[in-house]
Amino acid sequence: MKEFTQQLRQAPGVLVTVTRTEGSVPREAGTTMGVFAQGVVGTIGGGHLEHQAIAHARELLRGTADAGERRFALGPALGQCCGGVVHLGFERLDPQHAVDLQERFAAAFMPLALFGGGHVGTALVNLLATLPFDVTWIDSRDGIFPAQGPQNVACEHSDPVQAAVATLAPGSRVLIMSFSHAEDLDVVAACLRRLRERDDLPYVGLIGSRTKWATFRHRLQERGFTEAELARVTCPIGVPGVHGKEPEVIAVAVAAQLLQLPRR
Repeated sequence: MKEFTQQLRQAPGVLVTVTRTEGSVPREAGTTMGVFAQGVVGTIGGGHLEHQAIAHARELLRGTADAGERRFALGPALGQCCGGVVHLGFERLDPQHAVDLQERFAAAFMPLALFGGGHVGTALVNLLATLPFDVTWIDSRDGIFPAQGPQNVACEHSDPVQAAVATLAPGSRVLIMSFSHAEDLDVVAACLRRLRERDDLPYVGLIGSRTKWATFRHRLQERGFTEAELARVTCPIGVPGVHGKEPEVIAVAVAAQLLQLPRR
C-alpha cells in the first residue's frame, strides 16, 4: 500500500480494512484498500461488497457517514453468493497521517534481496513489486538498473556484490541470479556464513540447474561448509510443474515458491 501512502500525502483518504471474516469470503482479514475522492488503491475482493465499501468510504470523506466497523453479509441482498460475512473497518486519514501509516504497513512486507539485474531478475522485480515484499535489488555493475524502478524496490550497487549480504535486513529471503557464476558462488558463500553466524535468512535460492548446484556444492565443501549448511540452499528455484524458461515464466514459479514460505 505504498501507493496509498504516497497519494495520502496529497489528499485525504479512507483506509478500508477487512477486520474479521466468517465463512467463505473473497479476501482474508488484514486486507486493505485505500479510497480517495478520485480513485481507489487496492481491492478487498471486488463485486458489490467493494462497491458498497467504496460508496461508504466516500460518504465518510464528505462527512456524511461515520468511521468504524460495518458488517456485510455476502448473500442475496448484496448480490454475492459466497455465503460468508465480512467485517470492514473504515478509517479517515489526512495527509499528516501518511508517515505513521507507512510505518504501520512496513511490518506487512517481507524483506527480500535479489542479486542480479538480468532478464530474470528484472521480470521478478516487476512481479514482486506487486506482492507483499520489500525488495532490495543488488548488482555489481554500473548502469544496470532502470531510471525509474517499481515501488517496494530499492536498487543498490555493491562491488564486490557479496559485501551486501552483511547488511541485509534480518529475515530477508535471498534470490541469487547474477550475470556470473563466480559472483553467484561468492554470494551463496556469504549467505551461508551469515546463516552460520546469525541464522536469520529463512530462504536462500540460487537460479540454475541441478548440474550447476552439484558443482557449487563441491566448491562450497572445499570452503568448509557442511552438508547441513548446504541443505539450506534451494537450487533449482521455483515451484515444480511450471514449464518454460522465459524470464516471466520463471518469475511466476519463483514468486509462487516465495509465497509458500512462512511469513515469519
